[in-house]
Amino acid sequence: MREIVLDTETTGINPADGHRIIEIGALELVNQTPTGERYHVYINPQRDIDAGAVEVHGLTAEFLADKPAFEEIADGFLEFVGTSQLIIHNAPFDMGFINSELDRLGRPTIPMDRATDTLTMARRKFPGAQANLNALCRRFEIDNSHRDLHGALVDADLLASVYIELLGGRQPDLSLEPSGLAPKESGPVRAEGAEAFTIRVDPTKFNRPHEASEAELVAHAELVDRLTDPVWRR
Repeated sequence: MREIVLDTETTGINPADGHRIIEIGALELVNQTPTGERYHVYINPQRDIDAGAVEVHGLTAEFLADKPAFEEIADGFLEFVGTSQLIIHNAPFDMGFINSELDRLGRPTIPMDRATDTLTMARRKFPGAQANLNALCRRFEIDNSHRDLHGALVDADLLASVYIELLGGRQPDLSLEPSGLAPKESGPVRAEGAEAFTIRVDPTKFNRPHEASEAELVAHAELVDRLTDPVWRR
């Protein structure tokens, strides 16, 4: 299963007020594992940036002056995300900006059900606790010491680690295979009202598929005869 962890930085809070995207960072997960494939771009918003926004991400109009406009990067962005599910922290914010940019170009917008909101996941999992990205990094002991300011690619990278932890973390030796069945590695399991997770089966931990041989039974009997008060004969 392919998913795209995504973050944006913007000129302000509300696209309805004419605010624009100025940075997109995204990375690819396959079966909740980063593949190393990434997408990152700075964008010239062709407008001023609110002072409060600059304090958050540090991106200025001067820095972005020679960067491409959204219409120049739209095809590459859409090609990278494809039809994959988008993993976003506070998804309505980023999706609102992405769809505003697409709508400006007369492009089809991305349905909200294509986005998994990790903020909602965190609030359900830890009700009443702080659920911003820094707080979740602290909770899951994820190193975010390099995050002085918000940055789309840095935040997407941290969010990928947070998302995996919200799903239950990595448990490579988990064995839920019924006895007598051949081992296999399952894909993501989804259930109504539950988060997705991956079960990985340890092929060494399943019941033997055959009865003991006669030679094995004889050897076991001889061993038992040498024991004092064996539990098998009580």
